[in-house]
Amino acid sequence: MTDKNHFDVIIVGAGSIGVPTAMALGEMGVKTLVVDKHPSPGQGENKKAIGGIRATHSDPAKILTCIRSLQIFSSWEELHGDNIEWLKGGYTFPVYREIDEKALKGILPIQKEYGLNIDFVGPEKIKEVVPGINPDGLIGGTVSPDDGSASPLRAVNAFYRRAVELGVQFRFKTPVSKIIVENGKVQGVVTDNTDYRAPMVIDAAGPFSRELSKTAGADVPVIPDSHEGAITEPVKPFFTCMVVDLRPGPDSKNYYFYQNNLGQVVFCITPDPVIEGTDKRETSTFLSQVGARMVTLLPRLKNLRVRRMWRGLYPMSPDGSPIVGWNNEVKGLLHATGMCGQGFMLGPGVGEVVARLVSEKSTEEDRIILEGFSPYRSFGKEEALK
Repeated sequence: MTDKNHFDVIIVGAGSIGVPTAMALGEMGVKTLVVDKHPSPGQGENKKAIGGIRATHSDPAKILTCIRSLQIFSSWEELHGDNIEWLKGGYTFPVYREIDEKALKGILPIQKEYGLNIDFVGPEKIKEVVPGINPDGLIGGTVSPDDGSASPLRAVNAFYRRAVELGVQFRFKTPVSKIIVENGKVQGVVTDNTDYRAPMVIDAAGPFSRELSKTAGADVPVIPDSHEGAITEPVKPFFTCMVVDLRPGPDSKNYYFYQNNLGQVVFCITPDPVIEGTDKRETSTFLSQVGARMVTLLPRLKNLRVRRMWRGLYPMSPDGSPIVGWNNEVKGLLHATGMCGQGFMLGPGVGEVVARLVSEKSTEEDRIILEGFSPYRSFGKEEALK
């Protein structure tokens, strides 16, 4: 074993969490290796993300994390020169049911307490934000203008290039078969090519975290389920916000869509019941199901042609919030997983929190986040806007 195979930290997974975490560690001068089975960054679930980025959550840990993520996404091109297709379009939750009005108004105090720019507005404002929205029964809704969107692949590659500039090493086409543990302490990882040594391993394996952790004799409650998304042809922009309709429909819960800065409408739906497992084959029901609901809400979408569909995996935790923190049973194993389909928006913020945790430089705000995301929390309370 040569010195070139020894590192301070090894990250398993070069996706929405692993790459920005590597970048943050590189900023702090930590000798870091990232290993991934794919041929390049962001080729797992990252490229299946639809690109929404919001701090509009009900949980303080998520709010604080995503406020920082938004700062990184929104300033990236100015600071580093990469066009990641950032669009400050905001998020809008239109309301047609009293139950949703009550729920959204009920979490406004905590959202404002932790720094969100958000308000519940009347139907006229919603119609202004989403031109052409169905007015029948529209009560109002929440508008958070500082949220936005970006390209997941452009962003992860920009973060990757920055990490490499900072000295982080990457090994692609390198699946990890085992985390090496001796006397209860992490020693490194075994891959198809060679063994790499480090006293710390960060689990950023997303839907495969449970499988990875078991090789170290640990367990993490992450179960993958699948969601489908699609994108249309580009048309002249007529709205910018992510529209989230909380009302359930046949075999589905909420759905959401937005128009990106290229003019394409990108959309996704939450199936009900959930579809557990790692099957990524598209279904025949998704498009007709979500299309009918979208056109009912915003009729002017009816003539758009869909260019592409896909299906990706959400690494789900029991309560819909991430799992971030040290494993108490295996010293040196740090989980940064269970993002529940929100890894892209959480990634830059989580990456900085993890880097400070590794470097023993956590802030008071980090402590709030880490308490909320602790692998050892009760998992009894489900996040309202997961």
